Amino acid sequence: MVSFVVYGEPVPQARARVTTNSFKPHGYEPEKSRNYKELVRLIAQQNRPITGLLNGPIKLQVDVYRSIPRGFSKKRAAQAEAGEIRPTGKPDLDNYVKLIEDACNGVIWTDDARIVNLIAGKFYSTQPRIEVTIWQISTMEKEGTAL
Repeated sequence: MVSFVVYGEPVPQARARVTTNSFKPHGYEPEKSRNYKELVRLIAQQNRPITGLLNGPIKLQVDVYRSIPRGFSKKRAAQAEAGEIRPTGKPDLDNYVKLIEDACNGVIWTDDARIVNLIAGKFYSTQPRIEVTIWQISTMEKEGTAL
């Protein structure tokens, strides 16, 4: 099992932008998501498996903890911190997950196509962060005896 936490306000994977340079289309990733992806990559490198890159089936859990909105009353903020109120608006959960998957390619696993089981959630917290947990699925788990 590999786990790590990226502290700070979570940033989702942004869509690639396209610009023209000398009449040729050129794609680029927005700076905010590029910088956050690099932060995730650095933290993942510090927690990489000793045995090398994971190459078999992988189970990934990503828990995204966003800041509690300033407009929440004290009562609503307490409910949000307790998990009774969850973020339902944008950005979409899958955009956070995609950033984590891309950042861990070549660092934790050989390719994010190895992910066969995904658990993810969005929450509110006074301490914004993303918690990532990764399991290499063993032969027994693949046979359905444990997971």
